[in-house]
Amino acid sequence: MRRRDFITAIAGSVAAWPLVARAEPQAKLPTVGFFGFSPSGWRAWTAAFVKGLSNLGWIEGRTVAIEYGWADGRDQGLGEIAAELVRRKVDVILTSGTPLILAAMQATSSIPIVFAAAGDPVGSKLVSSLAHPGGNVTGLSLEQQNVVTKRLGLLREVVPHLARLAIMINIENPSLTKEISELEMAARASGIELVKLEVRQADDIAPAFIGLKDRADALYIPGDNLMNANRVLINKRALEEGLPTVDGFGNSVVSGGLMSYGADIEDQFRRAAGYVDKIIRGAKPADIPVELPIKFNLAINLKTAKALGLTIPSGVLSIADEIVE
Repeated sequence: MRRRDFITAIAGSVAAWPLVARAEPQAKLPTVGFFGFSPSGWRAWTAAFVKGLSNLGWIEGRTVAIEYGWADGRDQGLGEIAAELVRRKVDVILTSGTPLILAAMQATSSIPIVFAAAGDPVGSKLVSSLAHPGGNVTGLSLEQQNVVTKRLGLLREVVPHLARLAIMINIENPSLTKEISELEMAARASGIELVKLEVRQADDIAPAFIGLKDRADALYIPGDNLMNANRVLINKRALEEGLPTVDGFGNSVVSGGLMSYGADIEDQFRRAAGYVDKIIRGAKPADIPVELPIKFNLAINLKTAKALGLTIPSGVLSIADEIVE
């Protein structure tokens, strides 16, 4: 080979090296399938989860990928969204709320599923037990003794004339059975009559308020994705009917609700990132115990209280974690 031809051949090979390197496929990032109910209702919770991952060294788009699947505020069609996440071959699914968890479980029995919040994970048959979940599902429970009783007690301090309490129930959420049972016992012990309002979709909410002010003195809203997605509408209608509200989710108070008491859901999502971290690193969901809430919040909206003509007792204000003015 002539010297000129040899140099040309070598130069051509060197020039091709970067092209070959660029053509090689990049290693797939660990991928989380984030199965959510409502982008607006979950905004703070989503941010808390991403922040929790970041605290553990997982940066979205750089060291971990997140595929989002949103139900757009409906309990219908959840199976299709869960199935799509499975088709995307995610490594773990993060979700919250029993209807979504059940849909994910129906879509896969092999991909790990982590729930940030579930009302009654054992009773709803999400896990075999809290200590030994079994299967491919684990996460964080919302259960804590006396939360419902304390929630009702706080409402009675703010609404001392409370004799009839309405409760809005999403009948598509099986995990509410235990909370309703606890509320029934607490109400019975306090001599309060319960008025049950059953809904299954957003379109059922507004009609449920027709004539309600003549049948109830206040409204109890369980911790539920459908209620949370429609919290602005619920709080608006409740205020129009002159009904004080108590909720399980703190973001309801920011949206005009009177008061809320329950587990800090943002904290639950931050902690859920720890479960995802363990699973990405090789842990099995069956071996990771379900944990209980460790942080609770009492939130009060003074503007709503004033609009309802209510004065919040100083004892209640003194223990509030968040006050909206």
